[in-house]
Amino acid sequence: MARKAFFSFQFSEDNWRANIVRNSWVTQDRKSSGFFDSAEWEKVKNQTDAEIKKWIDGQLSGCSVTVVLIGSKTCKSKWVKYEIEKSIELGKGLLEIDISKINSKDGKTSTKGDWMLTSSYKSYRWNKDNGYNNMGDWIETAAKAAGR
Repeated sequence: MARKAFFSFQFSEDNWRANIVRNSWVTQDRKSSGFFDSAEWEKVKNQTDAEIKKWIDGQLSGCSVTVVLIGSKTCKSKWVKYEIEKSIELGKGLLEIDISKINSKDGKTSTKGDWMLTSSYKSYRWNKDNGYNNMGDWIETAAKAAGR
């Protein structure tokens, strides 16, 4: 079953890596899949905190699962923290994926940041756990664990 997933990540550091992950799985256009592109993010990031929260809440609407993409600075992002808290409040499935070893547009990897979810949620490493072939199963498992 295809699931609508919301991808949570630290935009300025990990947008390239996040796009690799998102594009490996999604066959829908970005808007209907709950994704956004750089132009939309530029518009959103200049809004007030209340407007950003409203935008995030809208993006989460209708999603079954939130996928937290972990890079070197993800744990410092107040918006990723908000997205996780809101996803838990809404009963979304959650999982996290370490994306630090995916090459950036410059061909460099980064250091892994801290996991952000408790041990009751599944955590994966994109490269080591073959995310390209397994992410659909990971998302389905997270959705079912949340009763979705």
